[in-house]
Amino acid sequence: MIFKTLALAAASIWLAVLALPDNRLHIVVCDVGQGDAILVSYKTTQMLVDGGPNKAVLECLARHMPFYDHRIEVVVLTHPQADHMNGLIDVLKRYTVLEFVRSDVENNTEGFRELMALNMGRKIYAGDELRIMNYELRFKILWPTKDLQSKEINDYSIVGKLSFGDFDALLTGDAGVIAPTEPVEVLKVPHHGSKYGMTKVWLEATGPRLAIISVGKRNSYGHPTEEVLKLLRDEDTKILRTDLDGDVEIVSDGQTFWIRN
Repeated sequence: MIFKTLALAAASIWLAVLALPDNRLHIVVCDVGQGDAILVSYKTTQMLVDGGPNKAVLECLARHMPFYDHRIEVVVLTHPQADHMNGLIDVLKRYTVLEFVRSDVENNTEGFRELMALNMGRKIYAGDELRIMNYELRFKILWPTKDLQSKEINDYSIVGKLSFGDFDALLTGDAGVIAPTEPVEVLKVPHHGSKYGMTKVWLEATGPRLAIISVGKRNSYGHPTEEVLKLLRDEDTKILRTDLDGDVEIVSDGQTFWIRN
């Protein structure tokens, strides 16, 4: 019996050691079906952008966060639609969230009311910047503007440029080409690969080497569309998809980046 106890203790110690963070940036586009949930981790700090449509986000967090870590420093809700928002309800109940930020748009859904009852959050706009880990990690908000007037909720999606050293990634929510862009190495494709998310001119201005599409298997919307896939192929952009590849994890040392298999 004592040997079994010692073996379990040793296994627990090794699991804790293996879960220790490194000094690299990790971006995980979670496989949450037809929705968005992106976990950004650096050392002991996490930022979660959107939470997907349901509790599937909790499984992704369990896979990619240390088992002993029950705190998320920043949660960003790009816009209050169910496929980006509903999973955050479970996240806020399960984890300690130090800061919750969101776009300047609301709706009257049950999910939004429940989320606001847990945390009203702080609205952010183009020009704001979230500075994480003593400025080592920055999330520059490119969109929406404070004076935006639109009847389309997707137009209010937060678009942010995540920067770590010389590495940049653009996280787009469901924003379309109304939102501005900047050159980056990695793009989270807008609106699950909808044909309204990108144009050739917009993509050329972004210039990503890798594009990640967060999309559900056999979804009823036909995402990603052939138009978007062709745009990316024509620019020789590598494409990864959560419906085909599962969780997609990008790792960067601040100079280059690679895909973790």
